[in-house]
Amino acid sequence: MTNGAFDLGAILESNSPGDLGLFSSHVNPAFAQMLRTIGFDASFTRGEGACLYDAQGNRYIDCLGGYGVYALGRNHPGVRDAVRQAMEMNLPSLPGVGPFRLAGALARELVEIAPRGLEKVYFCNSGTEGVEAALKFARAATGRDHVVHCARAYHGLTLGSLSVNGNREFREGFGALPEHTTEVPFNDLEALERALAKKDAAAFIVEPIMGKGVRIPDDEYFTGVQEVCRRTGTLLILDEVQTGLGRTGKMFAAEHWGVEPDIMVVAKALSGGVIPSAAVLSRSWINDRVFPSMERCCAHQVTFGMNDLAMAAGLATLHYLREERIIERSHDTGELLMRRLRERIGGYEMVKEIRGKGLMIGIEFGPPRSPGLRMGWTMLHTMDQSLFCQAILMPLMMDHRVLAQVAGHRMDIIKLIPPLVLSEQEAEEIAQAFEAAVGACHRFPGPVWEVGKKLGAAAKKRWRSEPVAG
Repeated sequence: MTNGAFDLGAILESNSPGDLGLFSSHVNPAFAQMLRTIGFDASFTRGEGACLYDAQGNRYIDCLGGYGVYALGRNHPGVRDAVRQAMEMNLPSLPGVGPFRLAGALARELVEIAPRGLEKVYFCNSGTEGVEAALKFARAATGRDHVVHCARAYHGLTLGSLSVNGNREFREGFGALPEHTTEVPFNDLEALERALAKKDAAAFIVEPIMGKGVRIPDDEYFTGVQEVCRRTGTLLILDEVQTGLGRTGKMFAAEHWGVEPDIMVVAKALSGGVIPSAAVLSRSWINDRVFPSMERCCAHQVTFGMNDLAMAAGLATLHYLREERIIERSHDTGELLMRRLRERIGGYEMVKEIRGKGLMIGIEFGPPRSPGLRMGWTMLHTMDQSLFCQAILMPLMMDHRVLAQVAGHRMDIIKLIPPLVLSEQEAEEIAQAFEAAVGACHRFPGPVWEVGKKLGAAAKKRWRSEPVAG
């Protein structure tokens, strides 16, 4: 350490942007190894709007968007200014037993835009914290313990939220999880009715559009979900952590189907990409049962949940969603991007479906018909069920500078969730990049298949070097 003022620039200069050494040594060496293996270790130095820039000044179109955090784009000047204003005012953040003025202001705005009936707001820091609170609220309000969730659902990774996470790869290795949960297929109303028939479930928690795979329900599904939940006294928890605040071309994805949940979790975009923030909206009677008296007024809380900087960022985020017509932009640009993708790659035999709402888009691939391509498809899937999409994503990143992600473990689906400020020109560039990458994977043998083989060989080498549990 040196004497004098703190110098963040000096710290950054002393650590090369492309050097994963410190991160690998002190944070997560396995993650660093993964980045190097798949070629995602670019030396990013700046983020602006829907793009990232590396140390050489190259621009990358960001279709990952911090996993959906950057609805307004990276480093939105208005949100940054709101936080600056809050800091310059020397606000009495986190008075503990004093009034939280900005929390009340943000809560009022969230209630005004939320589905009908949601009148109270609880603030925390992240989506998984919001889910934890929602599960506790449902159990306190109903006096029931049982919770129903969907297969392949993703609601977070803390212990309570992990118990309703329908992805086995996240649950393995952490011992026994909280009990009293039942899993049902998404978009299967009959299965849900059977699970709720005993009338012992506190809640059914569900994403309006499933993040893992970008699964969109049938139009009548949520009408049935709402009816069976009310008939059985089960609270409907809607997880809008990723879909909320404009992602799907509506303020909340619930609006596509007229859903009126009992509890709704909002996070990610609420922070403006600056200060972590999340909110749990609920019906008043639920809130009253969680906090029924002065003695119980702090029955559930987190230290930083209502801090003034997060509340200011949230207020600014809602302001600019309106002022810059971000939701309309999400709808229009999303429609354009899906149309261009269908035009450019929809005719390829391994492209099964391009689906989405707003700027939440899934590109699903399936087995080819032609013998040569089928041989390559089988080869990659025999090595690893996740290799095919990664073999497309790597050239997208390295050759075309488009950053995207696989939609889930063991899925042949690529997911696009770019910042909602994505321009029409950037959408055109994304479609062009996919045309080149998907076109290349329809040549066997070819460069994409060679990438897949290398990834498979690296995975096998890693597996052989790891100790086997006994």
